[in-house]
Amino acid sequence: MKRFFGRVRMAEPKISDAERELFGGPLRYDRGWSQHEHATLDLTMRSALRSMPSLIGVTLRMAWHADRRALIAVAISEVGQGIAAAVGLLAVNAVMHALLGGTGTATERLHALLPGLFAAAAVAVVNSALAAWSTSRAGRLEPLVERIATTQYLAAAASVELEAIDDPDFRRLIDIAQYGPASARRMIGACVAALNGVISLITTASVLTVLHPALLPMLILIAAPRGWGAMRVAQERYVSRIGWIEHVRASRLIGNLLTERTAAQEVRIHAVGAFLLGRYRRMAESAESEQERLATSKALTEWVAAALSGLAMAATYGTMFWLITHGHMSLAVAGTAVIAVRTGSAGLGALVMNVNQLHEESLYVRDHGRFLTQAAERVIPEGGAPVPERIEQVVLDRVTYRYPDRDTPALNEVTLSLPMGSVTAVVGENGSGKSTLMKLLSGLLLPQEGTLRWGGADIEDLDRSQVFDRVCLLTQDFQRWPVTAAMNIRLGRPAHSAAPHDLQPSVEYAGAGPVIAKLPDGLQSLLARMFRGAIELSGGEWQKMGLARTHWRSATSRADSVLIVDEPTSALDPEAEIEAFDRIRGLAAPHRAVILVTHRMSGVRHADRIYVLHHGRLAEQGSHDELMAAGGRYAAMFTAQAAQYAQYGQYAPTGSIPNPAARSSERQG
Repeated sequence: MKRFFGRVRMAEPKISDAERELFGGPLRYDRGWSQHEHATLDLTMRSALRSMPSLIGVTLRMAWHADRRALIAVAISEVGQGIAAAVGLLAVNAVMHALLGGTGTATERLHALLPGLFAAAAVAVVNSALAAWSTSRAGRLEPLVERIATTQYLAAAASVELEAIDDPDFRRLIDIAQYGPASARRMIGACVAALNGVISLITTASVLTVLHPALLPMLILIAAPRGWGAMRVAQERYVSRIGWIEHVRASRLIGNLLTERTAAQEVRIHAVGAFLLGRYRRMAESAESEQERLATSKALTEWVAAALSGLAMAATYGTMFWLITHGHMSLAVAGTAVIAVRTGSAGLGALVMNVNQLHEESLYVRDHGRFLTQAAERVIPEGGAPVPERIEQVVLDRVTYRYPDRDTPALNEVTLSLPMGSVTAVVGENGSGKSTLMKLLSGLLLPQEGTLRWGGADIEDLDRSQVFDRVCLLTQDFQRWPVTAAMNIRLGRPAHSAAPHDLQPSVEYAGAGPVIAKLPDGLQSLLARMFRGAIELSGGEWQKMGLARTHWRSATSRADSVLIVDEPTSALDPEAEIEAFDRIRGLAAPHRAVILVTHRMSGVRHADRIYVLHHGRLAEQGSHDELMAAGGRYAAMFTAQAAQYAQYGQYAPTGSIPNPAARSSERQG
């Protein structure tokens, strides 16, 4: 008995040997349902009915903002269907009275029931029209609500501070909230179905009460087991989903790895394919056993629910028989009552299922709302003082910044200046704070201590959107947009319209002419291998496209600006690297400062000033000759690179190529 009527309990998923071998144990990744895994399990019929008004209220508010007319149409049609259902039962009752309770010959009684039949037919036609109208308007509301919720989600995610994106807790909330829009869409259908069920139940219960008050509790007795069974099955399915979702996801991941282009070489040469295929088969077998267990449990639960409902139905018919034999109910009323009881019990069972679905979906809709609230608190502020069109330099004065998940600061009291028209280099080992410094200079992060001034204005007082407009950014892992080559360049400043000939100077400046020339459709070629007819570029070719994008953004700016170049030549050969550095240095102009972050000393030695970072602090500064003469950290780095590559005959007086391990980019400086 406890097996069926006790609370559904959480259980650890079984661990297949393949899962333990590949992933070290059971996979339980928190994707939203883990946070709410007990909410649905605590749901009872009473709590579900109690929470339904608030759930419907949330959905109605979203739909009201999406399309008020469609929502009003749905409400009118659903109320109309409820009234039609009541009128239909009354028409059936009239037919029963004419057929079973009337006097006269059979022909006369048949003539007497015709008005009731015509009324029932008319009600059926009206009800079907109202149902079609409701379906049509609800079908319009569903994609509207999903689009609005998705737009809210994407807009909020794109407008928060970069610090929020780096925050693990907020990042997790972003991942959870992505399921909210789809749940909001499904809630529309579930809400309409629940509303229809409530109205139909009210009208059916009213008719039963009029026929005989004793029939109303019997209706609840018939429907209650069905509702319990539906909820129990849903809860068990939910528990299984929690326990096995990542197991199934991992199985699909293995399947994808066997077909992905990036893994194709090792799959074949290292014989990874047969190995992973065997593990995939064993993990799939484990998931299949869980599905079999779930199906067996569902069958038993539904059988118990059907048996209890059948007993309640027998008790109801027994009660009706007693009422008829003792003269408390006529045969005509009994016939109508049978139809009403069957209709009402089916409607109540469906209502419980819809409320259960509403509850499940509302968890993710609430996550969506919670994300929007927190995103609004961490959004990049709008407004502020305008950035002066002309500035002499950008200055950091004793700037400190610490990431939330780190004990030591990424930057510690760093002071430096970037004059317009200069080329400044920033060097240092991985973790020295270079990338964090670039994020601060570009306005993506704000100093926690110290000041960052554009001209004489503190960046915290400036309009951040104007600061972003003055920054050009080219990093090692710049975005390879899955669009045309022309659009890849244009996205450096997308609001500025451009024809192919407008982009040509940027293509030529970046040395990307040969790359474009070999593309099947030139600048209109699609650079996304995932689409048919598209083409993929090599790493070096992509970096030339990135440089062209940077040139386009710089060329379309007339105010003083800052160009930040972070490890731009990692995929280039030595000759192309030297040429790229020359082109980047050529972007320096009286109204533009160039900041070069790199491990490649061939690009550093010609900078006007070099800053050396070490463990977040400014260790040295000066020109190449000054720093080499000082014999400090910079000189040691330069000499070590020169010696390493001289060993292989690859070092030239103009610079050196760093060791490949140094090519990896920093995540947070």
